[in-house]
Amino acid sequence: MKGVVQDQARSSRKSIAQRARESAGRSVMLRSFFIAAWAALLFLPFHGIRSALVLFAGIFAGLPVMQSAMRLGGPGEWMQRLPGFRAFTLRSFPFLRTSALPVFLLALFVLPFTLKDYYLDVLVMSGIYMLLALGLNVIVGFTGLLNLGFAAFYAIGAYTYALLNTKFGLGFWPSLPLSAVAATLSGLLLAVPALRLRGDYLAIVTLGFGEILRIVLNNWDSLTNGPNGISGIAPPFLFGISLGSLNFYYYLVLGLVLLSVLIIRRVKSSRVGRAWIAIRENEIAASSVGVNVTRYKLYAFAFGTFWAGIAGALFAAKMRFVSPESFTFMESVFILSMVILGGIGNIYGALAGAFILVLLPEALRDVQMYRMLLLGAGLVLLMIFRPQGILGGRKGVRIRG
Repeated sequence: MKGVVQDQARSSRKSIAQRARESAGRSVMLRSFFIAAWAALLFLPFHGIRSALVLFAGIFAGLPVMQSAMRLGGPGEWMQRLPGFRAFTLRSFPFLRTSALPVFLLALFVLPFTLKDYYLDVLVMSGIYMLLALGLNVIVGFTGLLNLGFAAFYAIGAYTYALLNTKFGLGFWPSLPLSAVAATLSGLLLAVPALRLRGDYLAIVTLGFGEILRIVLNNWDSLTNGPNGISGIAPPFLFGISLGSLNFYYYLVLGLVLLSVLIIRRVKSSRVGRAWIAIRENEIAASSVGVNVTRYKLYAFAFGTFWAGIAGALFAAKMRFVSPESFTFMESVFILSMVILGGIGNIYGALAGAFILVLLPEALRDVQMYRMLLLGAGLVLLMIFRPQGILGGRKGVRIRG
């Protein structure tokens, strides 16, 4: 009798495991079908139905195979099994690790001598967006506060320099700290009432602030010249030499980006940065151990918007023209996408996300009608297969109010 009961229990466990495997297999096939159909539909306008069907078949057949291979161990595990692989890692060559950074910086400094003006212009714009992404990463990534109106502080920095230069004759260097201070004070003024809110309500307030500022800039004709914008903005000068040319301006933006990375890294490792991360992980626990949550949230808004003000002044000096249409809600979404793409809370991820999202639209100019569609498709795929971002850790960062 005991043997019969054991056989029944064993067969029951086998049937349960078999049903689970069958259910998982159906789930994988269904997911592969929808991903392949979606990718083929996006590909259809470019190369016709035949190429779209080929793409559908390749993805539909390849995804289950790839998932099965990943269960057996990722590429890193396969490479570790190769004989002698461990001997060829960077850990075995400390010289390569110590010399990588100087070589990389040297390559950045010689780029203007090897690139055309068009590519240099793209790099300059990517540097400006890197400053914006780093500033937003402090608010969203370090502290976990969702901000959907970050372009407003970008606009405040740009218009501050434009007005100081065109109406008061102030140069770039005196205006640069004033632009940063104006954006910082605006961030503090918004944060004082907004930080009483949480989650979606905080996001809606920041979104509303961005739209209100854009409408004010668009309608205050006596100060901002309305939708016509402000033109005739002077480029920066250094020792009587104009930095308006792309070569000089590239070095200016590069220097500010490197300075911002150095400062933000130091702040992240400080007591303030650790308090931000504690608030992001668990606000109640952080408050219980003595962290003044409201004060540190204000610090995060002020410090993040400071870099937006600097980026705005750089943008105005580069373009020599500003208008409200450069600071729409979509600009805020674009900057937030950079932070998400690179990895929320990762400094180098914000740099990578800004570089990729500035470079991709330029690389897809031949398919201009579909480039935003491709960009959106890429972000959706990233959220499916790597939701923590390109350089994010294994554990995703929670965004809270």
